[in-house]
Amino acid sequence: MIRRPLATSARVAALLAGALALGGCATTVHLPAEPLANDPLCAEVSVRLPDALGDLPRLWTDAQATAVWGEDQEVIFSCGLEPLAPSTLQCVSIGGVDWVVDDSDFPRLRMATYGRSPAAAVLVDTAVDADGRGVSSNDVLSALSGAVSQLEQTGACVAPDEAEYVG
Repeated sequence: MIRRPLATSARVAALLAGALALGGCATTVHLPAEPLANDPLCAEVSVRLPDALGDLPRLWTDAQATAVWGEDQEVIFSCGLEPLAPSTLQCVSIGGVDWVVDDSDFPRLRMATYGRSPAAAVLVDTAVDADGRGVSSNDVLSALSGAVSQLEQTGACVAPDEAEYVG
């Protein structure tokens, strides 16, 4: 039988404990914070975000006022953007919150609040996997709108024929 000094066993135990601790951080997603992320309203939104979106669990992030759901980061949320200027992009109203939809990187959709200060944005990967499963952007917006409604409403989307020319 080989006897090891206690100091060596203690070092091995400390290394294992350190490795386990670091392993617990493996699911932390690194994201940049938005410029207005420290706004108290973003904190109000953050504490109301769901722990899961359908089958997608929420992951830890290292930036204030951000959230990610799904091991493949199918949904990425951030609060603290400058309010959006008027746009010709599609606008949808879900749960009392207006969202401007940018589909230029389809199947990844970027949706940002319109008429909210500060603004929030969510990136949703709507690609369908080999088993026919995917994330519905409408379901995501429905799940997030309750939290996002904490942001001050400063405006609303209008129909294209009601829009005023800005120029």
